[in-house]
Amino acid sequence: MAVTSEATTVWRGDLVSGAGTTTLDSSGAGAFPVTWASRSQGTREGTTPEELIGAAHSACFSMAFSNALAQNGTPPESLQVTAAVTFVPGEGITGSHLLVSASVPGLSEEDFERLAEEAKAGCPVSQALAGISITLEASLA
Repeated sequence: MAVTSEATTVWRGDLVSGAGTTTLDSSGAGAFPVTWASRSQGTREGTTPEELIGAAHSACFSMAFSNALAQNGTPPESLQVTAAVTFVPGEGITGSHLLVSASVPGLSEEDFERLAEEAKAGCPVSQALAGISITLEASLA
């Protein structure tokens, strides 16, 4: 069964002085302000498309990695995944860096690294981001 998720942004004004609100329609989880200053200068006036992509990438990788670990017979006690998505004005989104800390009893470092790389490649959001560099830094806690 296919599932379609929706979000809506209402923008008012021009790019530089305008502002918008992005609403997570499918979940109803919230509405978030968006501005060009937040995106291009890193101000804390609201979220950015890159932060939302980072949320999607970290959640997707967490699911893919936990599944791979469980299928390996070594389910994780916990995973902490941060996706740092970089935006360069005039150039666009240039990369996503996955920073992973995991507690996985009974798993060797080699298997951990292999499974993390496989999860990175298999994660549907990683696949959707195939046009940018995706790096991975993973450690067993």
